[in-house]
Amino acid sequence: MNPALLEAVRFFTRETKIMSGLSVACGSASRLETAEEGTAAGESTVFDLASVTKLFTGLCAMKLREEGLLDFSRPVCDYAPAFAGLRGITVDQLMAFRVVVRTPGRIDACRTREEARACLFAAAPDGVPEKRAYSDIPAMILRYVIEGAAGTSLMDCVRSRILWPAGMAETWARVPEERLGDCELYDREHRIEGSRRILREGRRGVPHDPKAAILQGDTGELCGHAGLFSTRGDLVRFCRAVLAGRVVSSESLRRMAENRTGRRLPDGSFSQFLGLQCNVRHPVQYFSEIPAYMGDQAFGIGGFTGNHLSLDPERGIFAIFLGNRVLNRLTVLLPEEGKTLTDYGLAADGRGFFRWEDGETIPSSVHYVHQKDEHLHRVIAEIMGWPEAPFEPETTNPAPGA
Repeated sequence: MNPALLEAVRFFTRETKIMSGLSVACGSASRLETAEEGTAAGESTVFDLASVTKLFTGLCAMKLREEGLLDFSRPVCDYAPAFAGLRGITVDQLMAFRVVVRTPGRIDACRTREEARACLFAAAPDGVPEKRAYSDIPAMILRYVIEGAAGTSLMDCVRSRILWPAGMAETWARVPEERLGDCELYDREHRIEGSRRILREGRRGVPHDPKAAILQGDTGELCGHAGLFSTRGDLVRFCRAVLAGRVVSSESLRRMAENRTGRRLPDGSFSQFLGLQCNVRHPVQYFSEIPAYMGDQAFGIGGFTGNHLSLDPERGIFAIFLGNRVLNRLTVLLPEEGKTLTDYGLAADGRGFFRWEDGETIPSSVHYVHQKDEHLHRVIAEIMGWPEAPFEPETTNPAPGA
């Protein structure tokens, strides 16, 4: 365990208590540095990857494209005819977040899996994104596109095209019963949404994401946007296999990392910078999911439960954060009109403690993502000797719907 990296981890687990546990790994093909503390300590700990799952979905689609089984220029309905409302929308538009897709109701409000599936199948386009393009819905639909192209389930596709080539034996959509005790527990999540106070419970081995929880549950049928569980060791194997070209070609990695949505807006700000089911580096580091020591070939993604994974194929490096920012934490605070975070007793950056209505004082993990650059990525850069990467963003891409 790297002492300097452990001190960085302790900012999250001890100093601020943003997370109940955090496990970190960074490295290359020949070097690995790790640290962990709290509930996430131990090589056997199993984490809910949340939206990091999208990387696996995206890579499966890229692999099928290489195999000639999936043509990104063809309509979604050619592979997934259940989505009749998406006629005219191509796989590429879906992969690249270049169209807004909405369902007629909230999937997580559905009472049964069948009702939730019907809601998803009724998805329809609703214009093109403006400043924010990221959404779970495209990856949920891509599951069925991939299954139609591959002739097998998404999870089987992940196993045969990613897990087995990478030597990953501890990544599942359904955690084996004997490993449920190793799963991080994402329970007692506190949320403030305007005047609403919400307390959500969680179960080991069931996705924390409410849409994945109802659609996937513990069935083992991977949703596409969330639902994978894994260990730090397996994700190290994943990163090294991807960087070594054992999953998809270097050309496919380059295509994934191309900016598809980011551009300068009339007010001088930027829209989100997204690739194919992943984040790419943003011109303003505060808004970037990709660390400053990775360049314009890098891609990655974060997960709501407290995760981050990024890779730079050009530099041959990776960074992995696996945490639990949910367990008995305030995760979301959407202030009532006219109020700010400080009106609720938190710091302006979201740190602090909040007294819940039952009298319990709970730590806040609100806006935790903005703490990573200073308190983790900076330390990683110093430990590994990784200088800031040159970055020349392309900001004149066509409009997202083009």
